[in-house]
Amino acid sequence: MLNALEVVTIVVVGVMVGVEFSVAFVMNPILNALPEDSGQLGHAHGGRMLGAVMPVWYIGSLVLVAVWAVAGRHHLGTGLVVTAGALLLLSVVMSLLLLVPINNRSKTWTPDNRPADWKQQVHRWGRYHYVRVAVIIAAFALLVAALT
Repeated sequence: MLNALEVVTIVVVGVMVGVEFSVAFVMNPILNALPEDSGQLGHAHGGRMLGAVMPVWYIGSLVLVAVWAVAGRHHLGTGLVVTAGALLLLSVVMSLLLLVPINNRSKTWTPDNRPADWKQQVHRWGRYHYVRVAVIIAAFALLVAALT
């Protein structure tokens, strides 16, 4: 049963890392290269779509890691799992304090109502997102290392 939990957790966290990596290094550069209205509308749509899914994914990943840490508390590698959980918790806190406020504003913007500093806000979100991606990649690597 623990083996199945480990596999499910690694797959769920790994796919989340892949999506967030893709947002940072593929989607955002594409959207930022589009003409103003198209890029801004793309960011707003992405904010609405992923903003609805990612909270469940982040919290679900954290719950899976916590269950793994408790269920495997007598196994080698538990310290790595707990550390990964702490990093995922940090990513949730970062999201709530830094990224979600910007996302909640930007997902409602249109070319008619966006603020003058919309590009700066989108770039600020991107910088915070790079840090969050690094944090969740580290958590994923620790989870994989916990299996060895």
